[in-house]
Amino acid sequence: MAPDRAHDPLGAMRAAVSTGIVRAMAQLYGRGPTKAKTYFNDRYVFCVLEGGLTPNEERMVAAGEGDLVRGYRLRFQEVVAGELTEVVAAATGRAVVAYHSQVVFEPPRLFEIFLLDEPPGPPAQ
Repeated sequence: MAPDRAHDPLGAMRAAVSTGIVRAMAQLYGRGPTKAKTYFNDRYVFCVLEGGLTPNEERMVAAGEGDLVRGYRLRFQEVVAGELTEVVAAATGRAVVAYHSQVVFEPPRLFEIFLLDEPPGPPAQ
């Protein structure tokens, strides 16, 4: 039985990040990933995405032009970083202080990595 998200705030945050990133990529690229899973580790948020290459990118990769596709993808991700970091900030309630994207083709995966600010600590005395 799946955990109730109302009683699993971390699960709700993971789902919000995954859904938000897939939605944003679909809007930005005209096609979004087909699967997404988000992981939290300390201040890091890792979103692993499957699918989502556009048909022309798939064709270029098949023709041996993966480096060209990777270069374009990574540069575009830098351009739209603010839109993706906003998704994570809204889902976690914390600022994103650094962001990195990577794409691999064998198997095809997108990796979105976010570094969150320090969690709020106890008030200073």
